[in-house]
Amino acid sequence: MQVTRTDIPDVLILEPKLFGDARGFFLESYNQRSFQEATGLNVPFVQDNHSRSRKGVLRGLHYQVQQPQGKLVRVVRGAVFDVAVDIRVGSPTFGRWVGVELSEDNHRQLWIPPGLAHGFVVLTEVADFLYKTTDYYAPAHERCLMWNDPEVGIAWPDLGEPPLLSAKDQQGHALRDLLAT
Repeated sequence: MQVTRTDIPDVLILEPKLFGDARGFFLESYNQRSFQEATGLNVPFVQDNHSRSRKGVLRGLHYQVQQPQGKLVRVVRGAVFDVAVDIRVGSPTFGRWVGVELSEDNHRQLWIPPGLAHGFVVLTEVADFLYKTTDYYAPAHERCLMWNDPEVGIAWPDLGEPPLLSAKDQQGHALRDLLAT
């Protein structure tokens, strides 16, 4: 497994070894020992999630104020632009973001540590997005950072029309609101 650090050093791009031939391919999507050796992290995963979305859907930027979740994310169908924003007050990278294309073709995974906001926009007609989490979903503690907060300045891909957002995601809060609470 190849690991690449991003501009937020705790956010890691993981590229598993791919074994392919004329029949197709095989890859090990997760192996606790390999993950720990490659990243130096020993994290327990307690929940697996799968979402399917159509082109232009933007999910996020989600985080939990209690029970923060680390996430290991990947795409098994289609492609997304995946984003992590450091919202850890006091972090040297507070307010910074990283974005990575994850697709069924590049097989990349992204490790997003607890305490960061996370979201993605679908680039293809449909995308199946899988993620492992280090803590359970806690709806009472879930919050949403505004996807287009000008202070964060995420350079989302231009898909020719505004993204499709859930009602909850349309109510995201500005980064500056985190400092006021």
